[in-house]
Amino acid sequence: MFDRLKTRVSRFTKQLTRRALTQKDIEDILEELETGLLESDVALEVVDKIMQETRDRLTGKSYGVTESVPRTARDAIMEAIRDVLGVEGFSLLDEISRAKGESRPYLILFVGYNGTGKTTTIAKLAKMLMDWGFTCVIAASDTYRAAAIEQLQYHADKLGVKMITHKRGADSAAVIYDAMKHAKSKAIDVILADTAGRVHTNVNLMDEMRKIVRVNRPDSVLFVGDALAGNDIVQQVREFNEACDITGVILTKVDADVKGGAAVSVSQTTKKPIIYVGVGQGYDDLQEFSPDWFVDLIFSEN
Repeated sequence: MFDRLKTRVSRFTKQLTRRALTQKDIEDILEELETGLLESDVALEVVDKIMQETRDRLTGKSYGVTESVPRTARDAIMEAIRDVLGVEGFSLLDEISRAKGESRPYLILFVGYNGTGKTTTIAKLAKMLMDWGFTCVIAASDTYRAAAIEQLQYHADKLGVKMITHKRGADSAAVIYDAMKHAKSKAIDVILADTAGRVHTNVNLMDEMRKIVRVNRPDSVLFVGDALAGNDIVQQVREFNEACDITGVILTKVDADVKGGAAVSVSQTTKKPIIYVGVGQGYDDLQEFSPDWFVDLIFSEN
């Protein structure tokens, strides 16, 4: 990720000498930074913010004999990117633990486009929750596609998780409602509810999403987005947030994302935290998102 940005920044900062940075130095750094960020599909408004923070951190900065100018300039850029990623989030583990302490099931609604890895992400999160010691039930409330139900059933069977499903074309809100009743009767901790993949321009499907939220009142609504979508994911999150008040974002295919702009853009522009990232196809390939981890990944030497 960000290989071109890393190369540009590294090439320039190595040319700096141990002295106070001048305005020309700053502008040269910012030119390299702007080009690298734009080539990495970072949203323009986020590019502007990163550049301003970098300018503020470096302008007029002086260096002692033992300080590395290139390292300090690079650190300033890393800190600026870390800051835009640092949208206040929440701990899903803490939220679920709190609900369990109140003897009530915790409902998570998964939303997003088709093809983003939503079904696999549900399975990964179910595995993670079970590793944490929670019990789960899956609600197959994407009733539009028989394949969606079959795919989810495959994962549920492999994980040993109960799945609640209705016939194809059934009311999605009713499927989740029945899963809630099942969870309450069996003292199950978490309901993981799938929804039909939809685009924000489909008015009927977005209206159905609003109905699902109104009827079932989920504790969390997690948008599952494809990191390879680049800047498009920003508009997707905004539109879905208007329909169902998204709690957080899970980015999939981060391991295949050669640019990384989606992660940098989505938090800052939508003010919705990235809480998990998918980094592979296995059930254990879901990890908590951390700005420090992501920035280190961007600027790793390997």
